[in-house]
Amino acid sequence: IFPTRYGFFFAFSLLAFLAGSINYDLALGFVLTFFLASAGLVAMLHTFRNQVHLVMRPLQALPVFAGSTAVFEVVLDNRRDDERAALWLRTAYSQSVVDLAARSALVCTTMVPALRRGWLDAPRLTLDSRYPLGLFRAWSYWQPALRCLVYPAPAPAGAPFPATPDGRGDGRSSAAGVDDFGGLRQYLVTDNPRHIAWKASASALATGAPLQTKQFLGSASAEAIFDLAGFPPERDLETRVSQLTRWVLDADAAGYIYTLRLDNHHALGPAQGEPHRLACLKALALVEPVPAA
Repeated sequence: IFPTRYGFFFAFSLLAFLAGSINYDLALGFVLTFFLASAGLVAMLHTFRNQVHLVMRPLQALPVFAGSTAVFEVVLDNRRDDERAALWLRTAYSQSVVDLAARSALVCTTMVPALRRGWLDAPRLTLDSRYPLGLFRAWSYWQPALRCLVYPAPAPAGAPFPATPDGRGDGRSSAAGVDDFGGLRQYLVTDNPRHIAWKASASALATGAPLQTKQFLGSASAEAIFDLAGFPPERDLETRVSQLTRWVLDADAAGYIYTLRLDNHHALGPAQGEPHRLACLKALALVEPVPAA
């Protein structure tokens, strides 16, 4: 806790009042001086009490893509019967002011630019208060045990998927695939909602018939393989990771089964669905540069 510039001006004014009261022997001047000094001391006590025993807890930081903004969530918990007023939560990137009612908790957010992939630690937070008169500033520093996973920025859309290895995917089969339309059938709960034939289902539902879903004919191999080592040698690591991120997102959106290979000993899949997509994005976010020979 330390006086603000207004606090120093207030103290200088009290000294001037006290000197004038002594010089001119003013009884009312002494009353005013000591009354204001008492008010300043009470204000200092309230500034201290506005922060003491306030509990701060880390909550979460959801993953984001590089180039966006990471959002860190922390909890301010007031376990006393007194209200906490005008609490400032500051970082190097943002600041906000909150009021906490008695016996209440509040989730506060702080935003940090996510410039590169990988783990991003939460910034140091400064909690300060000048309540109630602005004469004193009490502050505390806190480094939350919280970090955000930053996925690689996906490359622009448009690059086709890499070709499957030789000897795989030749010809067509009647197995379910993702290439050519093969007719309609009754909808099953395990079907991808993107494949529902809404126009046909609308007329079917009018007569009490079940939903209809599109059936596709695919190649004998419906698996896509994304290999970090399968790029031309002139492409740097970040360009490769960015392109793999784009392919993972596109394959997941299309419902493909795909495998992500980062090296000869680390491969994810073949699989599909959200858990597989998140696992692949996390692995891409944490790819380490290959050390020079």
